[in-house]
Amino acid sequence: MARQRGLSKLEQAREQKLSRLRQLGVEPYGGRFDGTESTASIRERFADDKTGRRARCAGRIVLLRNIGKLIFITLRDSTGTIQLGLSKKVLSEQWDTAKLLELGDIIGAEGELGRTKTGEITIWAETITMLGKALLPPPEKFHGLADPDLRYRQRYVDLWANPEVMERFKTRSAIVAEVRSFLQHRGFVEVETPMMQSIAGGAAAKPFITHHNSLDIDLYLRIAPELFLKRLLVGGMEKVFEINRNFRNEGLSRRHNPEFTMLELYQAYADYNVMMALTEELISSLVQRHCQSMQVSFGDMTVDFAGPWRRAKYAELFSEYAGCDIEDVASVRNKAADLEIDESAMDDVVVVDKVFEAVVEDRLENPTFVIDYPAQLCPLTKPSGENPKFAERFELYIAGMETANAYTELNDPAVQEANFKMQLRGQTETMATMDTDFISALKYGMPPAGGLGIGINRLIMVLTGATSIRDVVLFPLLKPIPPKP
Repeated sequence: MARQRGLSKLEQAREQKLSRLRQLGVEPYGGRFDGTESTASIRERFADDKTGRRARCAGRIVLLRNIGKLIFITLRDSTGTIQLGLSKKVLSEQWDTAKLLELGDIIGAEGELGRTKTGEITIWAETITMLGKALLPPPEKFHGLADPDLRYRQRYVDLWANPEVMERFKTRSAIVAEVRSFLQHRGFVEVETPMMQSIAGGAAAKPFITHHNSLDIDLYLRIAPELFLKRLLVGGMEKVFEINRNFRNEGLSRRHNPEFTMLELYQAYADYNVMMALTEELISSLVQRHCQSMQVSFGDMTVDFAGPWRRAKYAELFSEYAGCDIEDVASVRNKAADLEIDESAMDDVVVVDKVFEAVVEDRLENPTFVIDYPAQLCPLTKPSGENPKFAERFELYIAGMETANAYTELNDPAVQEANFKMQLRGQTETMATMDTDFISALKYGMPPAGGLGIGINRLIMVLTGATSIRDVVLFPLLKPIPPKP
């Protein structure tokens, strides 16, 4: 076969085997393969070693040992691995095909179950079927695709090269399903709200902007579903939730991905205390189900989920860790300067929050409800009846990360309109648009309510011990690879 320009020697060798398979009349990319059983199921049902058991499975070759007239293959599917034994005597006419198999190839096999002399459960293959020829070799260190950037860019290799990665994403799927079940059992209705919105609202964040050609209007990928979910409260849906994507045109880090999954829910006639109880019950149930104990390792810390979880006021935590009172503006600004925060153009309350982020958040390792935020930071939240300078809001911190955010929802249309106007001051012309339809909805009457948002990605991080958000997102956003000179 002539040398193919641009291919490595290993790729050329695989191309040659592809050609040889076709010469043998074997379709390298297979087709429908019915009647398969997972490797985990096969292992489980053969535990008693009864004879006469047969098996039919499919998967990827992750280990191959050719010892002459016998070839031993480790086959991996999404549930685990099993050994195949290929014998020249048994396979007969298919032996030439068997000798062309390589690491990474996807095959099907059927035969009788047994054990080798070392006790390994083995399918002694009577037939093999090519289902997908791999033209690129697997990672050199097959039992671990180690380079993090390569793992994220080639998740399709990472999943089968690193079984623990497959398990983490299966756990993620199970957790999301359990969140749905938990809420549905309590009478919440799952809904979908627009991902493209004409006004970016419901949170303070920079949106992604797109354009709808037919209508000739700019639209925003949503930064939050809040204002649409509250419209449903007005409409009489008393318990609603959505698990879906939010998009924020902000930075990348181990804790931030511009596209992220949120659970957001609203319950009529509730408040932020009800949301606290719901949050603790939900997350505690997930810890009990998916972690070995209520003490969970995360990086170099151990997070203790044993209840009841701590509840601490924002102002008290600020005073404890910043060493000054949030109402002492001069001291707060001096503290910000000490922390090298450029506070000169910031409103007082924004400086307070920047200092809080810098000195408090990382200290909150065990689950902590930070309650009663400065009201100016919370334009959608009901002020406290005890002190209107503070709002009935909490954020839940776990392992130093904000994991949940909840309010007693503001349902007074006049106050909401005033807060919107204050929030829009200083915004760019593009962003300085008030959602007047939402104000109209409130004027029809929205019941008192509690609202809650939980960052699914960060929650999965803690429950699975993944210290980077990229380890719990199948295809995280990454910086482009610069072109080679």
